[in-house]
Amino acid sequence: MATRCGPLTWDSPPPEAEVRWVYQPVEVQYPDGAWALGRISAWWQDDEGEQWCLLRTLPGDGRPRWLRYDPDSVRLLPTEGI
Repeated sequence: MATRCGPLTWDSPPPEAEVRWVYQPVEVQYPDGAWALGRISAWWQDDEGEQWCLLRTLPGDGRPRWLRYDPDSVRLLPTEGI
């Protein structure tokens, strides 16, 4: 996927005015079936209507990365009491 400015990466993010900053804890399932905790710190929607999220998994998975949001592999967790 590319933004109007080039590929969607940490170094080439979507336009700042279109990004919605959040703090959303998540569980992420990897292709091998393993799970990890993480967080989404931003949402963005591309011109085709696809949702993208700025995701970082814990502990210390390096920089957050922009990924197309997939609810089958990224489960949103509550941010307040259950």
